[in-house]
Amino acid sequence: MRRKILIVEDQPDIRTLIRMTLDFGDYELHEADNGDNGLLMAQRVQPDLMLLDVMMPGSLDGLQVCQKLKTDPRYANIRIVLLTARGQKSDIEAGERAGANAYLTKPFSPLELLDRIEQLLSETPAATH
Repeated sequence: MRRKILIVEDQPDIRTLIRMTLDFGDYELHEADNGDNGLLMAQRVQPDLMLLDVMMPGSLDGLQVCQKLKTDPRYANIRIVLLTARGQKSDIEAGERAGANAYLTKPFSPLELLDRIEQLLSETPAATH
């Protein structure tokens, strides 16, 4: 079964890099360019996993999107990997408080990203949707 991954990132070049990295896997990829669109797409697509940038334009940043999804029982099982240039301990703790399952600091290696995705997807059963 193809797993759904939603990439929410405002930088087109980073979205392209992530998409190219994941194209080799058996994933159904979806994309959004800001937090507002990411939240709407997550509710519509119900991905198995989200790659979510923290700092984005719009009314919702990645932490807010993560928190909204994790506190809603309909979407709480979505695995969320926060992607950010902010790697301070306080930033990581804010991600944990928002409910993120993992936190990767930019720049990250494609191999590290794939490993983290595979690890998280193996921890959760395939969603039935």
